Amino acid sequence: MAKKETRFQADSLTSQGTIMTHVITDKTTGVQYLLAISPNMGSGLTVLVDADGKPLLNKVD
Repeated sequence: MAKKETRFQADSLTSQGTIMTHVITDKTTGVQYLLAISPNMGSGLTVLVDADGKPLLNKVD
């Protein structure tokens, strides 16, 4: 069975104290998302947008 390619790629990871943030890119569309994780409190995911409110795009291979 051939290995299925993943659609999402974690581009960067930063942490400050216990809070971790990831920038995740959809490799199909190039749209970037921000994932923030705070242990014992929860997490959130949002699309990153430019000054005009349009989604930030990363170049897709």
